[in-house]
Amino acid sequence: MIMIKKRKRRDLFSVYALRQHIGMSPHKARRVVDQIRGRSYEETLMILELMPYRACYPILKLIYSAAANARHNMGFNEADLIISKAEVNKGTTVKKLKPQARGRGYLIKRSTCHITIVLKNISLYEEYNICLKNQGCRKKMKSTDMTFHSMYSK
Repeated sequence: MIMIKKRKRRDLFSVYALRQHIGMSPHKARRVVDQIRGRSYEETLMILELMPYRACYPILKLIYSAAANARHNMGFNEADLIISKAEVNKGTTVKKLKPQARGRGYLIKRSTCHITIVLKNISLYEEYNICLKNQGCRKKMKSTDMTFHSMYSK
């Protein structure tokens, strides 16, 4: 049986890109990702091009890919995109044996990481919230909405 995942409202404004098994330490990639989280797309490109770390290049390629997904699949403008979520997870560890003297072998561990970038379109998100506040997009108010009650008038 195939399960169909319902798309949530917040997913309507976001696009993501994922890259797995990048040959670098998750700690080194997190050092770069922490600098760009919450920034705009154009500002992120400038930051990544000027940072001296080796982890910048794969993250830059991933952000380009996420922006291309936003432009092609959803029709978003790149100037309105911000990085809403950026996370680095630990991947598999590649283990090799390095031969040493007297027939011994020492283990070499190469760590990998998985990077996920989520871009959000701010202009559509703001228009949606304004539309909800003005009640132009919905016909009936929910009970959880804040409404004005004249409790002080007699």
